[in-house]
Parts: sequence; C-alpha cells; structure tokens
Amino acid sequence: MGCSGNLPQEYAQASPSLQADEVTLSIDASDTYQTIDNFGASDAWACQFVGNWPTEKRNAIADLLFSTDTMSNGQPEGIGLSLWRFNIGAGSAEQGEQSGIRDEWRRAESFLEEDGSYNWQRQAGQVWFLNAAKERGVKKFLAFPNSPPVHLTKNGKAFASDATPNLAPEQYSAFADYLADVIQGVERTQGIRFGYISPVNEPQWDWSDGGQEGTPFMNEDIAGIVRVLNTSLERRSLPTKIDIAEAGKIDYLYTTADKPNRGNQIEAFFDSSSPYYIGDLSHTGKVISAHSYFTTSPFEQAVDSREKLAAKVASVPGLEFWQSEYCILGDNAGEIDGNKRNLGIDPAIYLARVVHTDLVIANATAWQWWLAVSPYDYKDGLVYVDKNKADGAYYESKMLWALGNYSRFIRPGAVRVSAQLAGAKAEANTVLASSYIDTAGKQLITVAVNAGIEPVKVKLSAKGATIAGIRPYVTTAEEDLKPGNLVNSDNVIILSPRSITTLVANLE
Repeated sequence: MGCSGNLPQEYAQASPSLQADEVTLSIDASDTYQTIDNFGASDAWACQFVGNWPTEKRNAIADLLFSTDTMSNGQPEGIGLSLWRFNIGAGSAEQGEQSGIRDEWRRAESFLEEDGSYNWQRQAGQVWFLNAAKERGVKKFLAFPNSPPVHLTKNGKAFASDATPNLAPEQYSAFADYLADVIQGVERTQGIRFGYISPVNEPQWDWSDGGQEGTPFMNEDIAGIVRVLNTSLERRSLPTKIDIAEAGKIDYLYTTADKPNRGNQIEAFFDSSSPYYIGDLSHTGKVISAHSYFTTSPFEQAVDSREKLAAKVASVPGLEFWQSEYCILGDNAGEIDGNKRNLGIDPAIYLARVVHTDLVIANATAWQWWLAVSPYDYKDGLVYVDKNKADGAYYESKMLWALGNYSRFIRPGAVRVSAQLAGAKAEANTVLASSYIDTAGKQLITVAVNAGIEPVKVKLSAKGATIAGIRPYVTTAEEDLKPGNLVNSDNVIILSPRSITTLVANLE
C-alpha cells in the first residue's frame, strides 16, 4: 500500500471475480461495552498560522473538522469532532531561531511572558480555531503542553538537552500554577473551559533533537507534577480533570518494555500500593491515555497488544482508556508507509482499521487524531494545507472522512454493543464492523470497513432492538460519506470495495 498505492500482500491474491462474498452481522443491543466520550484531534502545529488565513478558507477548514450540519443532498458537511485538543505553547516561537527548533511551524507561542505576566493575545490562530470549534457545537476541550514554558525549563529551551526531564522538581509548583493560569485565562477571555488538562506528552521519548517542543519525564516526575497540579486546581475551585499520561505507545501502559521508570503506567498511577499512586486525587480523571503509534501492524499483533491493554485497564475498577494521539508513522510491517502525503483511500482504510481495533479490542472510550491540519508531506493530517503562513490552498483527505464515519455518527454518550461477523471475509479480517446505540436509544450506528478489492454482501440481524430502516453513508475512493437510500433491515447491504460504510439504523 503506502505511497505507491499498491495493495497489501493480504489482498493481492484476491479473486478477480465480481461475485460478492457474503458475511453475516449479528448485533446484540443488550450486550453492552464502553460508553464513548469523544472523537478528537489536535490544533498543533499549523493552526497557529492557518487560524489567521483569509476568513473564508479558515471557516471552510473549521466546517470540515467540526460541523454536524448536512448539505441539501443529506451529505455531512464535516466530520463533527466532539473534542478539540489545544496545544499550550512553551514560547519557542518567541525565541525564533535561537529556540534550536529548526522548523518554524513546530515552534509555539506562550501566553507567559518572561516577567511572569500573561499576554492573552498570543496563540491567536489557535484561539480562533478554539472558538470556531465552540461555534460549531464542540463542547469538550483539552489543553496540553508538549514542554513547560521556556522560562521554567532547565536549559531555557522547549526541548531537552539530554534524556533527562527538562523541568527541575522545584519548578513543579510553578508549572502547575502556570497551567491553572492558562485554564482560567482562556475561560475569562474566550468563555471556553478546558474540561481536561494533560500536563505531559509522550514522556518515554527523549525529545533532545530539536525537532519540536517536548521533554521526557519519569513516572516519579509525572506523579509529582500531577499532585501539585491537583492542589492548584483545587485551590482555584476549577473542575478541570487531569489526563495522564499520553504514553508514546500503548505498551507502556501495561509493561515496562524498554523504558524503565517510564512504563507500566497503569500500575504506577492507579495501584494504591505504588509510590506514584495518584488515582485518589480529586482532579485525576479515571482515565489512562496512550498513543497507538508503532503497535498497529501486523493486524494480529495489534489485536494481541490491545487485548493485553484491555485486561490491564479492566483490573482497575472504573478505569477507562483513551487513545489520545495517532497518525500513520513508520513502515507498519510493510503494510503502509507513513512517508509521503496521500489524500486517497488506502491510508483511510488503514486508519479505519486502527480506529476499529482501538474501540473494539482495547475498549477505548475516546479516539483522538494528531494533526487536524498538516502542511507536511506525511500521512499525519486530516486536512492538508500549503506551507504558507499567510494564505494558501487546503486539501481534504480521505483520512478525514474515514474518521468521520466514526466521529460524525457516534456521538458522546453512545454505547458500544456486540457486533459479531461471520464468513470468510470476516475470518480473514478483511471486513470489520462495530455497533453503537445512541444516547436516546433511537439509533443503532454500525461502522463497517471492507479492506478488500471486491464488494461484500452483509446480511444483518439484530437482537434486543427493532430496526425500522437503515441509511448507509459510504466513503470510497470516489465518495465522502455519501448517503444512500433508506433500506429495510432484511435487505442485503453491499459494502463497496475498499470502503468504510456507516449504517444508521432507526429503532422502533
């Protein structure tokens, strides 16, 4: 697959016959799993510039990301993200080339001035997108720094000098107060409350190459930061929940792996016998977060690691897992290469399969993408833009609409229910499907992914729910969430080759 557009080897031997195989999809609405909290994406790094582009263009991009409206033909206008991640910059942008971060687009402004005052006019492009999200109905907002502000770091930079934390323990309280100040300042100036604050990002990586803002942290550091941040939030009576720990890959949640003192984070933070236990703090969310990087291929390995993660999460009563950052990195066992921008269906199919495994195997209650807007020649964007700070063209990707098959229809509060596939294509994992009941109990939403090069017939049966009619929304190489005709539940539904299809069923 990848930049050449070739099919993965598992599809290369598919029969050229046009006769569609059939799978059966058995849904049991009474067999319930996790409740979905949100689907989201991040404003890093391009929104700082694109948020100042001509009004018509930035509004069009915001519509693609946030809108839940439909066009006259019934097609969704956007993918209806339900959470927006706001990057609290560390001040490398003000340092310019002296920051040591080579790419200007990966530097970020800070609200904090060197004299300790705040300038709420900074990060204006990002603030524009923050407000655009709110105006289009987004209700959940998360703030995250990649690095403490440069005025607090050990080396005065927004990235580490070596593999050690770039924040001294005596600065934890100042860092915590800064984060609380930003939460209060944004609410005071914009009327937007961050429901979540994520104080560390991928603490397993060294962040010493000047590629972007970032710093490593040990579990001991994270616990120390969270404790003082909890105190700062309590003192100000802020309701914001603390999200930890944005692990660089999901393995670090349930095993030490190759990072002593930076892994096994579920036990470290949520086992009451651990010296780093923070699960009883008033502002610690009952959530552990990690990124799905480096764990998505081959498919069998992706399933195995997520089964282990789900079991570990389930060992802590009430704990939830958020997949809080992903884009297509690396060569993924030869299945797809993260290099080279590809607006087509191949990366979209791959992305949809990752979302499926995170929701169905890992029981993720939230799924969040990395760069909502990307200027790069990489598979990291939902919407792509020219790398021009003042103006330029923007480009929709099929990855945008692949995520939209989930985010637009599976709204916060929806509950995943049992969806079992049977048939040769299901056994080969060529066809995947998951189902959800909406909060009102009036719709059954099923997302089906056909990764094969042939159409597949789906025969659907539902237990514990009576289906009045089903409308498909189809994403293929040619279509973006195209609505189909209303069909009865006893009709055979055709999944197009290389497609993601959302079936919205009205319940009686």
